[in-house]
Amino acid sequence: MVLVDTPALYYRAFYSVPDSIVNDEGQPVNAIRGVVDTVAQMIRRFSSARVVAAMDADWRPAFRTAIMPEYKAARIKDEAAGTEIPPELDAQLPIMRRVLAAAGIPIAEVDGTEADDVIATIAAQSATPVVIVSPDRDLLALLDTDRDVSVLRPRKGGEWEAITAADLPGLYGVDSGIRYRELAALRGDPSDGLPGAAGIGEKTAATLLTSFGSLAGIVSAAKAGVKTGGLSVKRATTIVESEEMLARTVEVMTCLTDVDHGIDLDVLPLIFDAQALEAAAAGQNIARSVDNLATALRGLADAPPTDAQAGPGVAAAQPVRPAPRSEAGVAWPHARLVGFDLETTGVDPDTARIVTAAFVEDPDRVEMWLADPGVEIPEAARAVHGITTEYAQANGMPAVEVVTALCTELTGLRDEGAVVVGHNIVYDLSVLDAEVRRHRPDLDLRSLLPAIVDTFVLDRRVDRYRRGKRTLTATAEAWDVSLLDAHDAAADARAALDIARALASKSTEIAAYTPQEIMAAQGEWKRAQAADLQAFLRRKGNADAVVDGSWPIADEARIETRPDRSEGR
Repeated sequence: MVLVDTPALYYRAFYSVPDSIVNDEGQPVNAIRGVVDTVAQMIRRFSSARVVAAMDADWRPAFRTAIMPEYKAARIKDEAAGTEIPPELDAQLPIMRRVLAAAGIPIAEVDGTEADDVIATIAAQSATPVVIVSPDRDLLALLDTDRDVSVLRPRKGGEWEAITAADLPGLYGVDSGIRYRELAALRGDPSDGLPGAAGIGEKTAATLLTSFGSLAGIVSAAKAGVKTGGLSVKRATTIVESEEMLARTVEVMTCLTDVDHGIDLDVLPLIFDAQALEAAAAGQNIARSVDNLATALRGLADAPPTDAQAGPGVAAAQPVRPAPRSEAGVAWPHARLVGFDLETTGVDPDTARIVTAAFVEDPDRVEMWLADPGVEIPEAARAVHGITTEYAQANGMPAVEVVTALCTELTGLRDEGAVVVGHNIVYDLSVLDAEVRRHRPDLDLRSLLPAIVDTFVLDRRVDRYRRGKRTLTATAEAWDVSLLDAHDAAADARAALDIARALASKSTEIAAYTPQEIMAAQGEWKRAQAADLQAFLRRKGNADAVVDGSWPIADEARIETRPDRSEGR
């Protein structure tokens, strides 16, 4: 059971995803895209469509402000309406609701309560393991060693941090969710109007709770004049003076666990309606996100959870049952797109070794590997990507493990119908092919590949006569794509994704191809482009020039066939 803290996620997306992403009416859709992409990512991550989107019916419930009037008061932006929601965000919420409803994702909200109360109730009722997806640390208070509940928090770089009750001692110095709530009350949270105990931060609060067992124990020790276990005279005085306020803070932070959310948890997942989903996305500039969500749901249609996945004594959930699709095939720009890039030890695919690798699926999913290539990293390569031999040896995984992981990732993307995007990806795949033959001769890389889109090939097709280099940096500049950290594998993979979308928006020809059709077309275009380059080189005096036109994996590795790698790797 995946419980999504929807308000926390749409605020996070609203303030972190550019508001230049707008629909046909010029209205920002950044929050919608952030939430929908996260839901799709969770469905894939946990192979489960048993997802509930919890919402705030009231972000400042009366029962909480009655306890503490200052609760979230500082967030009010409109005194008359009593709201904190910017109008540009508020306008996105009805669209987001329609998309989630069409996808069969139930929206859970209860009058007079916050999303946290709904999440706490469903977590308490669920007979299967629960994952709470939220950046809000307050939900860590729901962790309990007696129940299989975890909190998944977004981190920088698209990573996620999974926290269980067993992680609390190491992370926060407390042994349970209840003690974490008391730590948070002592620490305070100005953004929520919770003052905390003056001069007591998180580490001191953890020390006091460890010494005296609970907030009540701390108060008792302070009243008794105890001066050990982190209690100084000043701190004891503060605790005693703050006793009533701390008790009210804990009460305000305690989630309800008995709200009537009206969702039958036993019938999840619900049916999703592909046509309604398409209609909800019409004119909203969210087609990629919606198609990504639909692809994730369809990926589960023929793979119901096993009894073991469902949990002991619980019947396996029924698979998602998608409504029939109206189109014969999805054009590749609307498939799930995943960027791919390698940084290596050199420019010759036959001898280069993998140093770093990245798969990027914006906005949140980034998978990266650092390898110990097993050879010295030349200074020329280090100058490009910044990784030394010593660093790779000390911190990198064995090359065979990285190669195996990359092959596993590609196989999974192939099985899910994804499209992998890279710039001059024939270089990266040729390096990986050589590494597979070197470390995993039992595998055949060509048979593992999903559909491939090569922005180097497409760029030459769409803008054949543009003068200048076709490096990733130059191509990104030509298509007005941001590339802030060239030769970082994740940054390069993300730039390739953005270039691919820009190319598709420019060319109706390439945008109309299905993944299978674009694969076949790129093979033909690559051969023609190689023949043109070979003829050019021979006209310029290199009579023996041979340019390999094979794609997506080179049959013959020749440095002159990699003009876009002239910057080095």
